[in-house]
Amino acid sequence: MKIKVIASTKVGYSLPKEEAVIFSGKSAGICYLPDSIETLFSEPLEKTQRRANGNIKSGHHSVFGHPTYNLILEGVPKILAMILNNEKMYNTSEKSARYTIMEPSIQEKELYEKWIDIYKNQISKKYPEFDAKRVKKLAQENARYLISVFTPATIMEYTVNFGQLNYIINWAKDYIKNEEDTTFSLKMKKVFKDFLEAIPDLEIEGLDSRVKNRAFSMFAKRKNRQEEFGENYCTTYLASFAQLAQAQRHRTLSYEMALLDTPQYYIPPIIKDTELEKEWLEDISSLQEFFPQGMLVQVNERGTIENFVLKCMERLCGSAQLEIMEQTEKIMKKYMEAVKENKELYNYLLPYSKGARCTFPGWKCNSPCIFGGKNAMHRII
Repeated sequence: MKIKVIASTKVGYSLPKEEAVIFSGKSAGICYLPDSIETLFSEPLEKTQRRANGNIKSGHHSVFGHPTYNLILEGVPKILAMILNNEKMYNTSEKSARYTIMEPSIQEKELYEKWIDIYKNQISKKYPEFDAKRVKKLAQENARYLISVFTPATIMEYTVNFGQLNYIINWAKDYIKNEEDTTFSLKMKKVFKDFLEAIPDLEIEGLDSRVKNRAFSMFAKRKNRQEEFGENYCTTYLASFAQLAQAQRHRTLSYEMALLDTPQYYIPPIIKDTELEKEWLEDISSLQEFFPQGMLVQVNERGTIENFVLKCMERLCGSAQLEIMEQTEKIMKKYMEAVKENKELYNYLLPYSKGARCTFPGWKCNSPCIFGGKNAMHRII
């Protein structure tokens, strides 16, 4: 066996789209390689261009996945980051909204700052052992539920292949052209228009997925899916935009969402069933037209039993976002009940169903959370 690098990322270099096409044409030649790699890479440019053009026309676009681009997106709305991240073919480094001081509209900012103070007070009373820094971070994490998913606050590096980037560009165009106008879609269309204006000129005519009838995967085309649990599973639940953004990190699982006909909102457990719950719902519902991150959406989650366990290894933890930890635990309980007659599947899940991940067989935590295995699953913050 011989292995060598034929291309690699270079800091500060922007690969011209013409070169990306040629590189993809070379890659296409490997599929029917008559001679050596050296011969292929030294062939006349015109021959490579013809092959690349043929691949574009035929829809054999996988070869255009070899060149990649590292993009920095600044002032990105959370919703756009979620849409990009749902496509799975990427790497991303994103400034966390959980612990970031947000700069939204005046109306949002007033409520955000109001609830940071409220949450600081509630967290300090419930967990007096927490230091001021931890209290502040947790207060920000809960107050950000008030901030719109359309607030341009995120900074992210997004690494994506050349072919996929062209698909994304065309999916954005298709959404703008074809999506029925609603309060949400009109905001979304503006985001996509801003995205298309800002993206460098990397589009190649014909390099799109229209012949394959594909579109952004995050928006559900069917609202009703049958729930089932076995070797594979499919489940539907309500989650905030913020929880969905966390869940998307599990790229081996499939996620799609649909807006609810009647808006509902996440209530952080630390204020649930207290005199503050009503005030919270009044405040967050006043931001309905902004689509706050705490607005609930219908989420469908699908995957294999093995990949669900991998999700449990990340999310059944005292350091995980509370909302997704609780949702993962609920799915585990439903899964266990559904497969109780199937001993193989039941026994496979059993070791991961008894608490936080620090109780899992063979698990060694390198950064123990403040709650520990005993209290992680019973925390309210």
